[in-house]
Amino acid sequence: MVKFLDKAKIRVISGHGGNGMVAWRREKYVDKGGPAGGDGGRGGDIYFVADENMSTLLDFKIKSVYKAKSGENGGIKGMHGAGAKDLFIRVPLGTLVKDTKTGKLIADFTENEQKVLIAKGGRGGRGNARFATAQKKAPQFCEPGEPGIERVLELELKLIADVGLLGMPNAGKSTFISAVSSAKPKIADYPFTTLVPNLGVVPKSDGGSYVIADIPGLIEGASEGVGLGHEFLRHVERCRFLVHIVDLTAEKPVENYKIINNELKKHSQHLGNLYQILVLNKIDSVQKDDLDKYTEEFKQYSNDIYPISAVTREGVKELLHFIDSKVDEIPKPVFDIQIEEDLGAYDNDDSAFEVSKIAKDAFVIEGGKINRLAKVTDSRNTEQVIRLQNILKGMGVFDELKKYGLKNGDVVILGGLELAYYDDEFWGDEAKG
Repeated sequence: MVKFLDKAKIRVISGHGGNGMVAWRREKYVDKGGPAGGDGGRGGDIYFVADENMSTLLDFKIKSVYKAKSGENGGIKGMHGAGAKDLFIRVPLGTLVKDTKTGKLIADFTENEQKVLIAKGGRGGRGNARFATAQKKAPQFCEPGEPGIERVLELELKLIADVGLLGMPNAGKSTFISAVSSAKPKIADYPFTTLVPNLGVVPKSDGGSYVIADIPGLIEGASEGVGLGHEFLRHVERCRFLVHIVDLTAEKPVENYKIINNELKKHSQHLGNLYQILVLNKIDSVQKDDLDKYTEEFKQYSNDIYPISAVTREGVKELLHFIDSKVDEIPKPVFDIQIEEDLGAYDNDDSAFEVSKIAKDAFVIEGGKINRLAKVTDSRNTEQVIRLQNILKGMGVFDELKKYGLKNGDVVILGGLELAYYDDEFWGDEAKG
C-alpha cells in the first residue's frame, strides 16, 4: 500500500551560470584577431508542475534535495557555453508551497499542469569579447557566472475532491466509497481503520465523473488534536460539499452527528457552513421503527436525508443520483488565498561577505560573489587585478577592511588569490580603468 504523506520539507538549488572566457583569435591568416572569449551558459531553472495523477507527497520523503544542472563555461573562438536544462518537479494538485525563510505562501496548485517558477538559474558570465570597445580593444577580463538560488520550502497538500465523506470511526465511509468507486480502502470493525484519506472516482449517470474523499473518522476533540481526523480536516476544505454518514447502530447516533459538526465549526467557519447531505447508514441492522424515529429526529438538522445500507447497497442508487445533481449544482469553492510576489525565485544576489584578520598585515575575505570573481581573475594580469579591485571597492569591501586596519602593502586573500593592496593614490589613473 502506498503511504500517504501530506507535509514535506525540501531543498531546491537552481543551476550555476557558466563562467565567461578570456581568449584571443590567433589564426595564422587572421589579422589583428582580437578578443574571442565566449559567454558562459545559463544555469537550469527549477519549476513545480501540478500533476493530477499524484495524490501524496511521499516522493519528497524519499528525495528531499533537488539540484538543477549548471551552465557550461564559455570557450575559445567566441563559443558560448551550453545552457543547462530546466528541472521540472511534479507535485500533487492541491499542494501549497511556502518559503521557510520568509514564511510566505508562494504557490497554490489548483489546476492540472499548472507551472510555477521556484528558482531561477544563474546567468552565464560574459566573455572578454563582450567588453571590447573602440577605446579598449583588448580587454583582459571576463565575468563569472551567477550562482544558483538555494531555497528551503515547505509543502502542504490539501486534496482536491468534489465530495468529502465525514463521520465517526466505523460509520461505514470506507464501505460506501468502495461500493460506489474503484477505491479499495482497508475495511474492518475497529476504530481508525482508515488511517489516511482515500480518493475514489465515481462515474456519473451522464458519462462524467467526480472525486470523492474518504476522510479518517473524527471524534470529539479532533480540532484540538484528539484522534486522527484533525490531521486530515484540511483535505475537505476544498470540497464542493460534504456527505455526513451516521451509523444508526451506534449508541447515540444523533449525538455523534452533533459532535462531528461541532468539530467542523471549531476547525474553520468555512467547514462549519459547508452544505451536507445526511446519510443514515446500516439500515439493514436496525428495526423499521428505529429508522423512522431517527429519520424524524434528524429532520430538524437537514432536509436532505438518505437512509442506506453500504453493505447491501440498499438506497445507494438514489443517494448517488442526488449527489450527481449536487455536484452539477454546487460550484467548486473559491478561496481568496494571498500568494506573495515570489522575488525569492529571482534573487541571485550573493554579494554578502565576511572579513577576517589572520595576521598583522593579512586579511581573508569570504563570500559567494567574491569567490566567483577570484575564479576568473589571473593575479599575473594587471588589468584583471585592477578590475577586481574596482569591483571590490564598489561592493564596500575595502571600506570594511579599513575598519580592521588595512593599509598599503597588506595582503588580501580571497578565493585562493593572494593580492597586495594599494589604494587609488598608488594606482593613479590606472585605478579608474
